[in-house]
Amino acid sequence: MATEVAAAVTRLEVWSMLRRCALLSFLALPACAGPSAPAPAPAADPRAPAGPADAAAGATYINPVLDIDFPDPTVIRAPDGMYYAYATQGEKDGTPVNIQVARSRDLAAWERLGDALPAKPRWASRTQDFWAPHVSEHGGTFYLYYSAKPDAALSDTTRGLCLAVATATRPEGPFTDRGEPLQCGRGFVNIDPMAFDDPRTGKRLLYWGSGFGPIKVQELAPDRISFLPGSAPVDLIQTVPTSDSTGYQRLVEGAWVTFRAPFYYLFYSGDNCCGPRAHYAAMVARSRSATGPFETLAQETGARNSVILERRGHWNAPGHNSVITDARGDDWIVYHAVDVSRPRSRPTDDVNTRRVMLIDRLLYVDGWPRVDRGPSAEPREGPATR
Repeated sequence: MATEVAAAVTRLEVWSMLRRCALLSFLALPACAGPSAPAPAPAADPRAPAGPADAAAGATYINPVLDIDFPDPTVIRAPDGMYYAYATQGEKDGTPVNIQVARSRDLAAWERLGDALPAKPRWASRTQDFWAPHVSEHGGTFYLYYSAKPDAALSDTTRGLCLAVATATRPEGPFTDRGEPLQCGRGFVNIDPMAFDDPRTGKRLLYWGSGFGPIKVQELAPDRISFLPGSAPVDLIQTVPTSDSTGYQRLVEGAWVTFRAPFYYLFYSGDNCCGPRAHYAAMVARSRSATGPFETLAQETGARNSVILERRGHWNAPGHNSVITDARGDDWIVYHAVDVSRPRSRPTDDVNTRRVMLIDRLLYVDGWPRVDRGPSAEPREGPATR
């Protein structure tokens, strides 16, 4: 699929969402009074994409943009105008980091920060499984959605990972857990949360799923730290059971949703992220509703699968992506992959467990996102800045 996409790029139209906004307002001149000063212009939101006159060409980048074990990356642009990336637990100078966080001005050069969740929640104080975070900001509060293994699982093997929520007043944290899990269940079904506000309906939604179950969505309450009373999860993307070892959809996880009119795009990954049998790729489905039904790329086009990003060159098992828009309005996919020349952090680690962070540009072809010759390894022009 990746080679087909690369060949198709030369005949594609590349979308760039270029926005311009100009506003000039003058106060009325009352009788017998001198001229009034123009009303001050509203403060610009540093998160908003710039217009073409404001956007500057991006710095050249070479993957990986963050050369440390940084799995399942989520990237947001915060009100301070900086990009923040969050990742599954890791280590820094030999010390465990529960939720990793890094910061960048341009998506190409990253500064590693501390632990976004330095204090473990009381219900998971003795475990060390803090996975796949997602962060969003609303009204000055940052919400961290993540998964963790509860202490109860240490004595009861039927207990699986839980969805959780923590909040902070700064994008880098420290985040404080709300005090109890959002939802628990068997195995690793309740992982990989992603919060999304539907721009059409205003509904606050949470997507999640893995563990050989479906990717699902459920409406959040206005407090964003609980599910809306009376709501129920809706299944969106199902697994495709098969004995074919080349199939990527035997397990689905890592949901990420974007809206690009008229479609909602649901990115997801499968089927084995890491380890000796790592076999992983990013896929996509789309819908005209944030809650589905979603149609996969394969279902719509008849393609062999719904893959938009898979192994290429020395990059193995790419996936579990987020999507971020640059100052020019172009979308970029941010994801992890394994460098086959350095597949582990320590000699004693399993192979294919050092997942570094990469970026590549997304192109939209016939209404579907495609990755521009990714995963890339050569120097390229990076995201536009302002």
